[in-house]
Amino acid sequence: MPSSAADSGLGRKASKEVRKQQLIEATIRVLALKGYAALTVADVAKAAGLSTGIIIFHFVSKDELLASVLRFLAEEYYNNWKQAVAAADDNPAAKLSALVLADFNPDVYTPDKLAAWIAFWGESQGRPIYEELCAGFDAERLVAGERFCRSLVESGGYDLDPDITMKALDAMGDGLWLAVAQSGSGLTGRLTPQECNQIMQASLAAFFPRHFAQPGR
Repeated sequence: MPSSAADSGLGRKASKEVRKQQLIEATIRVLALKGYAALTVADVAKAAGLSTGIIIFHFVSKDELLASVLRFLAEEYYNNWKQAVAAADDNPAAKLSALVLADFNPDVYTPDKLAAWIAFWGESQGRPIYEELCAGFDAERLVAGERFCRSLVESGGYDLDPDITMKALDAMGDGLWLAVAQSGSGLTGRLTPQECNQIMQASLAAFFPRHFAQPGR
């Protein structure tokens, strides 16, 4: 019957997408353990409990697999901050706070995902893929943040450059991600999402004291 054929097709499609997601998640775990350059298809197959042939069937090559992983991470990160901003109160302070604090949402701020991001940032092989897939997302986020900063500067009479201020907040967030990754060595305690939120809230209060209260006050 036509309906059965359609259901069967949907099932095959769903199964393919589930398997690809399984492989992406396994690759994130391997990236966290071994880094970009040392990762092999065999490592991913072992982590996923599958054959290397299954990986090649779905992704053709290691490069395509890694590009799919970065695309997944980038789209997840993009959707995370967009949803946070959309859900925030309709004023620039709330929107800016939602934007910068979205970096520490536990859905995107996990040890494995953090290590995978840093693998793409830090190794020369990963940078071209990062620039190709993420430059547009990064630019849109900075433009949105600069717009919120500009509104706060104008309403609060701050002697600040909105563009530079947003870039500083962005660099602060990136720096916290790097600090968390380095703290995994055990030399210092791992920063928690709550502590990172407090640091970013203190930064917002330092730039815009008439709009943000210092955490704990």
